[in-house]
Amino acid sequence: MNRNRLLLIGMVALMLGAFASFVVYRSLATRAGGNQVPGEDVVIAANDIPVGSRIEDKDVKVVRFPSGDLPQGSFHGKSKILGRGAVLPISKGEFILPYKLAGENAGFGMPTLIPRGMRAVSVRVNDIVAVAGFVIPGTHVDVLLTGNPSGSGEQQTTTVLEDVAVIAVGQKLERNSAGDPQTAPVITLLVTLDDAEKLTLASTEGHIQLALRNPLDTRQDPVNPVNSGALYRNGAPVAATPAPKTKPVAKRVIVQPALPSVYSVEVIKGDKKDVTNF
Repeated sequence: MNRNRLLLIGMVALMLGAFASFVVYRSLATRAGGNQVPGEDVVIAANDIPVGSRIEDKDVKVVRFPSGDLPQGSFHGKSKILGRGAVLPISKGEFILPYKLAGENAGFGMPTLIPRGMRAVSVRVNDIVAVAGFVIPGTHVDVLLTGNPSGSGEQQTTTVLEDVAVIAVGQKLERNSAGDPQTAPVITLLVTLDDAEKLTLASTEGHIQLALRNPLDTRQDPVNPVNSGALYRNGAPVAATPAPKTKPVAKRVIVQPALPSVYSVEVIKGDKKDVTNF
């Protein structure tokens, strides 16, 4: 009898303890839920994503943010992001936004960086042509051509293209984090179809030189071609600069009186006067 009573008391105590634990848990959960700011799931970068790379599952993660702090166009799931290419560099912790991604089914790599109506054309360069390696992705250049026009025996330099964007240096689609010069035997430029034809022809006609320009300077001014004769004043020898003329110093001239050819001597004796010539 005593044993059954003890078992009954133990079961009641156990149930009371479980009920008390459940009440405390619900109270804490309710209190924590009251302090939680309502938000939405959003996709951010889990790692640094370079330009042209294909976004994989390991590159992104889903976190919860307050609804009022989300930028427009944020993705709320990974399904519309995975497999697309990045057209702009994305830093770790940054929101994944549509303008940073290539279109769906557009693939990844360099083709995703070429806008509609544009072409990517590569030219062979060296350290001099590439401005000592300072022509890097994202910079803008002018393309100069030096050659011999048909029917002309002297060389001529002309500006073929102005304000052309550099899309790649070698196989690198972005500049390094330190912004150091990059050297490669090939540079890829982003041009229109018409400019692609000019650039291809210029590559076969003569020597190409790239001129680095400030990306904020987008003005395109007409530039006249320059030939070798213009460097030497049309080929004529340059006359020596004459010495400056000095004002001559006037010499003091002393004029001697002319000597007479005949000398006369007058001799006066009393009231007589005689003249003798010598």
